Amino acid sequence: MRSLPARRIAAVALTAAASVVALAGPAFAHVTVNPGSAPQGGYTAVDIRVPNENDAASTVKLELSLPLDHPLASVRTLPMPGWTATVEKSKLDKPIKVHGNDVNEAVSKITWTAEAGTKIAPGQFQEFRVSLGPLPTDTDKLTFKALQSYDNGDVVRWIDEAKDGQPEPAKPAPVLALTKATSADGHGATASAAPAADGHTHDDGAKDEAAGSDKATDSTARVLGVVGIVVGVIGAAFGVLGLRRKSGGSAS
Repeated sequence: MRSLPARRIAAVALTAAASVVALAGPAFAHVTVNPGSAPQGGYTAVDIRVPNENDAASTVKLELSLPLDHPLASVRTLPMPGWTATVEKSKLDKPIKVHGNDVNEAVSKITWTAEAGTKIAPGQFQEFRVSLGPLPTDTDKLTFKALQSYDNGDVVRWIDEAKDGQPEPAKPAPVLALTKATSADGHGATASAAPAADGHTHDDGAKDEAAGSDKATDSTARVLGVVGIVVGVIGAAFGVLGLRRKSGGSAS
């Protein structure tokens, strides 16, 4: 008679644990900017990392909108086999000064479209490399809104902006954090270099390594957090089972 409740409690615990893991999974699958930070005022090269979240369809297009409230005078894409990159520019309401010259337009959108036979299949991800600069000095972040299109017609809108003190939105927009620039001469000049011909800056390796370490640490923390919740759910379930057994034994 006692085995049936035990089985039910175990089933409930396992169902709850599976739900927690399922809910935690998407947190690892956002469209992101990597590395996630760069010094203000300089040039950098970043990867727009696009994971496929759909188990039954493939990603075939990415549209990335660049902020015009903090325009970037130089935006270049790294050629990628199997993908066509289209760059759109918009006229600025107010010109910006770059190296003493007025810039009246800036890139407002980049669209990567998969050619025949190319796709980001289920369980895969792709990185689209872009060089940017000079980065603004009057903000601490740049937000890039993205639309991810699948071959079944679905479109995922990565456009929600996170707000301080509130939970992360379900579909957050990719963000590049901007840090205060430092230099050995103490004048606050940026230490980052202009992008080379291949789209990489000279210090990209160190940045990517640091970013990879940060990502690994963050992922590990999330996994451990999920495991802790699962263990807690199962422990609570068996605690209830123990109390029932004890109560049943006292009654006899």
